[in-house]
Amino acid sequence: MLPKFNNILYCTDFSESSINAFKYVVYLAKTTGADIHVLHVVEKLSTDAKITLRYITNSDTRHKLLKERVKSATEILQERQDNFWNSLSVEDQALRVQIKSSQVIEAYPAETILSVSKEINTDVIIMGTHQRGVIHTFLGSITKSVLRSSLIPVLVVPAPKEKR
Repeated sequence: MLPKFNNILYCTDFSESSINAFKYVVYLAKTTGADIHVLHVVEKLSTDAKITLRYITNSDTRHKLLKERVKSATEILQERQDNFWNSLSVEDQALRVQIKSSQVIEAYPAETILSVSKEINTDVIIMGTHQRGVIHTFLGSITKSVLRSSLIPVLVVPAPKEKR
């Protein structure tokens, strides 16, 4: 029996490769009728970063700054989604109804991706590679962790050739 895709989890870090990965998400959803779930994880601050914030800000400012991180990511996600869908044909724009959830969560990325994939009964996780400069064309540590621990298929999409 061939695999069936009912739920696709698209994980974005707002990079060029994750934007490119969304094209594959939409294509797969179009061809299979699968629902799309969008996830962006704002990485929790390290203990050192939190201690530093205590020295340079007061409690109210620190709390506001931390809340702003998620709010800002939510706005960026919405803007990126709008831009993507507006660039498509009217026929393909109709596929937007297949997005069943869009979340921005502050947590540890790899663990959260795996947890959300289980919660929504994901059939495939799709994410972009993480690239740092010309020399480092390796998978990012988050992608590696997801690949290593996932019990379901993970499709990793590189940035388009013209962006590498």
